[in-house]
Amino acid sequence: MNRSYAWLVTALAIPAFLWLVPTLWMVSLSFQPNDVLARTTSSTALGLVPLPFTLENYAALFAFGQTPWWFLNSIIVAGGMTLGVLVLSTTAGYALARLDFPFKSAITFACLIGLMVPEQAVFIPLYTMFADFGWHNSYHALMLPRMAVPIGVFLMMQFFKAIPGDIEEAARIDGVGWLQIFWFVMLPLARPAMMTLAILTFLYAWNDYLWPLVSAQQREYFTITLGLASIQSNFAQSEGLGRVMASGVIASLPVVLLFLIFQRYVVQAMTVGGTKG
Repeated sequence: MNRSYAWLVTALAIPAFLWLVPTLWMVSLSFQPNDVLARTTSSTALGLVPLPFTLENYAALFAFGQTPWWFLNSIIVAGGMTLGVLVLSTTAGYALARLDFPFKSAITFACLIGLMVPEQAVFIPLYTMFADFGWHNSYHALMLPRMAVPIGVFLMMQFFKAIPGDIEEAARIDGVGWLQIFWFVMLPLARPAMMTLAILTFLYAWNDYLWPLVSAQQREYFTITLGLASIQSNFAQSEGLGRVMASGVIASLPVVLLFLIFQRYVVQAMTVGGTKG
């Protein structure tokens, strides 16, 4: 049994290492001088050990350029979008799961239909609408289109449906209204699902590229993904491969740290029981 387990770990470790090689190579190149990288990108046998070692790429990255500003833009956009998705998805999910109102079935069906529509299919109407409002090249233009997320509403709706009705009935017997029930009873119970939704939304917003590419034409409103893509598309102006790799490392740090801290919730979201907390 132990031998079989060892073989299983080895079989899983090899593809995992191969998957991590590009990331490890990026980190290694970010710590190497640009004059060395101009000659070769594999100064060692595997190209994974940063020799010679330097921090000048990171120092130059924060001393000059727009990368820190793009980094801040991504934090603002991802944080605002996460907060908006939580507010809309929890309230809509609770209403669809627990309240009775006209056209409830039709609205629920519309949310399910929204899961099947590719986001790229609505880019042109969204772009036209935001252009008419004069909202492009702004933070709210980057956040608002992604706040009404059907999958978030569906996840919270399924979670609230799984909560026993006796809890809600006991609160009603005590004379508590539905708003107080939602705020003081349901939301505390929904924390695992809300944490899962918040993490997945933040990761999605941080890595989003297509909508910022469409909506943000001014460089001061670029997110980190769009800014790094603009650097790489003009490699002659990137001030060295090491600087580009350092930018990639800095851009990856928040999502890596987020995953390491809350990995239990991320894994939970990928399992069948994730919606039940």
